[in-house]
Amino acid sequence: MEQPATVGRATRPSGEEPEALDALVGAALTARVALDEHGIVTGWNAGAERLLGYSAGQLTGRRAADLLAEPIPVRGGLPTLAGLPRWNGDVALRHRDGRQLTVRILAHHRPPGADAPAWLIVSALTGRQRPAGLDESLVSWSFAQSPCCAQAIYDTRLRLRRANADMERATALTEEEMRGLRVSEIVDDDAGLRAERAMARVLRTGEPEYEENYLRALGEGHEHAWSVFMSALRDHEGTIRGVCLSAHDMTEQFWARKRLQLIAEAGRRIGGTLDVTRTAQELADVTVPALADFASVDLLAALDDAPEPPARPVPADGPLLLRRVALQSVTPGAPEAVVAAGAVDSYPPGSMPFESLRTGRPTLHEVTDTAFTAWLARDPARAARVRAFGIHSVMAVPLVARGSTLGVAFFVRHRNQEAFQQDDLVLAGELAARAAVSIDNARRYTRERATAVTLQRSLLPQRLPRQAAVEVASRYLPAGGHAGVGGDWFDVIPLSGARVALVVGDVVGHGLVASATMGRLRTAVRTLADIDLPCDELLTHLDDLVARLNTEEESDDEQATTGSAGSAGSTGSAGSTGSVGSVGSAGTSGDVGATCLYAVYDPVTRRCCIAGAGHPVPAVVGPGGTVDLVGLPATPPLGVGGLPYESTEVVLPEGSLLALYTNGLVETPDRDLDTGVHRLREALARPASSLDALCDTVLADLLPQRPADDVALLIARTHALDARQVATWAVPSDPSAVAQTRKDVVAQLERWGLSDAVFVTELVVSELVTNAIRHAQPPVQLRLIHDTTLICEVSDGGSTAPHLRRARTYDEGGRGLLLVAQLTERWGTRQSATGKTIWAEQTLSPA
Repeated sequence: MEQPATVGRATRPSGEEPEALDALVGAALTARVALDEHGIVTGWNAGAERLLGYSAGQLTGRRAADLLAEPIPVRGGLPTLAGLPRWNGDVALRHRDGRQLTVRILAHHRPPGADAPAWLIVSALTGRQRPAGLDESLVSWSFAQSPCCAQAIYDTRLRLRRANADMERATALTEEEMRGLRVSEIVDDDAGLRAERAMARVLRTGEPEYEENYLRALGEGHEHAWSVFMSALRDHEGTIRGVCLSAHDMTEQFWARKRLQLIAEAGRRIGGTLDVTRTAQELADVTVPALADFASVDLLAALDDAPEPPARPVPADGPLLLRRVALQSVTPGAPEAVVAAGAVDSYPPGSMPFESLRTGRPTLHEVTDTAFTAWLARDPARAARVRAFGIHSVMAVPLVARGSTLGVAFFVRHRNQEAFQQDDLVLAGELAARAAVSIDNARRYTRERATAVTLQRSLLPQRLPRQAAVEVASRYLPAGGHAGVGGDWFDVIPLSGARVALVVGDVVGHGLVASATMGRLRTAVRTLADIDLPCDELLTHLDDLVARLNTEEESDDEQATTGSAGSAGSTGSAGSTGSVGSVGSAGTSGDVGATCLYAVYDPVTRRCCIAGAGHPVPAVVGPGGTVDLVGLPATPPLGVGGLPYESTEVVLPEGSLLALYTNGLVETPDRDLDTGVHRLREALARPASSLDALCDTVLADLLPQRPADDVALLIARTHALDARQVATWAVPSDPSAVAQTRKDVVAQLERWGLSDAVFVTELVVSELVTNAIRHAQPPVQLRLIHDTTLICEVSDGGSTAPHLRRARTYDEGGRGLLLVAQLTERWGTRQSATGKTIWAEQTLSPA
């Protein structure tokens, strides 16, 4: 005889013995037959023997089909059912005594390879007497005692007739106390009225209705979420005789869903910016009132000046100092807060934040806990707030990111009467962990950005040089978004002959590399300007420099790629070679690129020479307020090479404004270049009390609060030298003319009231004019410029530039330029299209 445990292989409750279970269920009350794939009987229990009269020994090993009195009403018979997982129906079988029996069977088909018979066929034995009315009693008891949902039955007048135990617990009323009342009378809430209306629709349509209600049971401190189903109750003729209301308590699932929604919302709202304070405030805003009635975020005060969090965030024997960074409350103004935003508070050992950071674990306390009351006893101000607002539950959660402790988040309840639970503590820990990573990212970004800004500002002019050609004002704004600091720069460079160079440039990219590249280019421009190169020629040299920088970058990339390829090749993996190729191509993205605008203004002639390399053209504001753009030829950015740079010369009336800027001023993500330039012209046309005020007006009109790109702006107001401040002489190419030239210079200095400068100027003029007559080519010209300094210029037709040399003891020459260099503030030479000019500049004593 087959054992039921072998045939059925049913899963039994842990600790339930097979024999005890068989005795409980009465295994012989079911006919159980096991077959193999060929339909041969492999198992036959006592119930099957009672049903057909055959013993297990008589049937085991025989074909089950021999028992059929009629074919199974399925075409092809039983073997055709092999593809079905289960079959049920009535089958005609032959009893051992010859009688034909119609038996209802259920046949289970096991999958091939299962450690069990291929078929298990079961049939319940009939004819056993049951106590009268037992089934009806079971139905009644199941309704009344159902533990899975609250149920109530209403008649066609929607008056309660029956209610089970769960419904009685949910309403805190007995069935007898509710009988004959409507839902809206049992539940005095909008939810009751909605349910009653839904039940009325069920009576009218016969279709089931569904509602979700949120009710607080009498004597409980929190609401329950109910999933309510209402369906019609029909008699045998189908007439609706009442309505059944089933309410499932979904509170746990509801709060689990709410927690997941809060975590998802935190993922969307926290960490959207790289700002520490704003990120901390986002954590407080997300959790109030969804989790707490009051929340605050306090960071270690030691982080204020430290590049990294301290190794021991909690002092071993001293108070813990925390700075409050953010707070939020359900009460306007957050009056619960003992510590104001931005203030530092001290927490002694034993306090909640101290112990939470010491252990590294979140803590939850009710105000009646011994540890909490001990802390309040030492902090009267905090104890007073707890009493005043009825605070009853508090959580402290450490903010830890990448193994470093940053601070602690507090969560408080006073309006919500339900105390924090362990699930709330887990949720707070998850939110705090997410926020801590974002805060740490923001803190690291802020520190690195401050480093980059410091570097860039150190590379920009700290103080614009004094010169008389132009009056200047400038502004530099670093990018306010994720892009970081860029490579925008400007400069004002005094040149010989009272001229001045104005420069604005922009290095492609952001970060420390762009700032460092900007510093190299700015230094190069000052060096090239110092040798008085023409505008177009200076940009050509700068273009060569950027091209060389690109070559250096490519060489570094090739070396890095070669090193990576060597290490990858050692693995012998073909896949490694592909990844190395991708690294090599990625390295070319670091190519240096830049734009630049270089302008030289001469206050003597009022001419301005301008050349650009892929840079936005400057704007000129005339004395009458008209704004025009200087027409420059289209040129490529620096580093492209292959195309010449051209310069344009314009005459600027005295008092004109020349505005140079980078593209970050006129181009933004939501505004194109033409619109930006138009708004710039409108801003420049407005009257302003000063150049600084005009700069502020331009920035306010054109830029958002946090610009997406760096911005450099340089505005210069031109001045012109009066003709009486310049004296010019044509010098004959004869050594004897030097004496007359000295007399003319002395007379001019006397007219200018510069008697103190006569001695030095005579020596300088004598030396420079003599050298020009002896060693250069005519024509020779002398020019004196009286500005804030006294400038002496001697021009000739030669192209050979003089140079200093140290004369030996018995040399007859070689000391002239050395004497000029010693007596004057500066001296130098510049080339022109017709020759060269040697100049020397003296500082004038105050009148």
